[in-house]
Amino acid sequence: MSEGPQRDARPLGVGQICLRLGAIGAIVLASGAAFAFVGGWLDPQRLTPDRAVDALEANSGRHAGYRRNHAKGVCVVGHFESNGAAQRWSTAAVFAPGSTPVVGRLAVPGGNPFVSDSSVPIRSFALRFTSPNGEQWRTGMNSMPVFVVATPQAFYEQQLAARPDPATGKPDPRRIQAFFAAHPETAAFRAWAKTAKPSASYATESYYGLNAFYFIDAQDKRQPVRWRLAPVDAPPAPEAGPQHDGDYLQADLQQRLAQGPLRWRLLVTLGAPGDPTADATRQWPADRPVVDAGMLVITGSAGQDHGACRDVNYDPTVLPRGIAISDDPLLPARSAVYAASYERRTSEGPPAGAPASPSPNQPEHAR
Repeated sequence: MSEGPQRDARPLGVGQICLRLGAIGAIVLASGAAFAFVGGWLDPQRLTPDRAVDALEANSGRHAGYRRNHAKGVCVVGHFESNGAAQRWSTAAVFAPGSTPVVGRLAVPGGNPFVSDSSVPIRSFALRFTSPNGEQWRTGMNSMPVFVVATPQAFYEQQLAARPDPATGKPDPRRIQAFFAAHPETAAFRAWAKTAKPSASYATESYYGLNAFYFIDAQDKRQPVRWRLAPVDAPPAPEAGPQHDGDYLQADLQQRLAQGPLRWRLLVTLGAPGDPTADATRQWPADRPVVDAGMLVITGSAGQDHGACRDVNYDPTVLPRGIAISDDPLLPARSAVYAASYERRTSEGPPAGAPASPSPNQPEHAR
């Protein structure tokens, strides 16, 4: 089964790597900084979720009506076909055999909705599953196998290190290099980033949940898990090159959907005693059992200014009975900053130029 496109493994220079890591860092600024406040790691006078959002705006610009991270994206709709295999570990209704509707969003990290699709090698995939009993499961995944750092203080330090230099408009490679030198836990991420290349398609990527969660069975037994999506029947897409314009991802998606639905397997890795649940920088051993829970099927897309995902807050702590958060501090962090960003952007109204109401051919907005 494909695990996503194979990339050119030619190494980059130190300066290029540092600049790339600085750009990629936008994906993590929100979560770490917010938890530093929520968890009391830093003085509330120094850092709050709103100040974390302010930092994102300072780094990417203020774009009214848009998400403050993953600002550029596209809405998708479809369903999840559960095969019942995950029911042994979780009572969540989404894992009962049958079909569950989903509203999702494919996106590029960063707070600038007009950035080129090739600006960073990461793509993201957020999903909201709504079961017949009304319960929801929301999850946000990224096409990298590990997170950058594990503590709120380290995230805050990364935010400062990745701040653009006013003279160049880009992060200072020396500051970023110093940050990573002071944080050896970033080694796995740095190794991935050295050869990661921006893919020319959302459809061929694997997407990782990164954080650990717990599945809870009928006897209230808790099983640590991590999940990912693996593309089905999607040959690796080429690396984005000069022949691609800045908005090629959405065009590629529409072309592929015109030929038929896109599919991913939902694969759940079962952790063992001793596997870290509070450190997203560390992968679990490769020999851990993996459960194929079913098939995600995407059948349509729409612009993010009027599609069904527009008003969805993809808070990963919104979970049905049968799934629970772990002790990973990044989870409450993401929840806090997503709420601050959501409140800000929805108070501003739709993105500039967006229609006042959704297209009659699109599903109703999720509030």
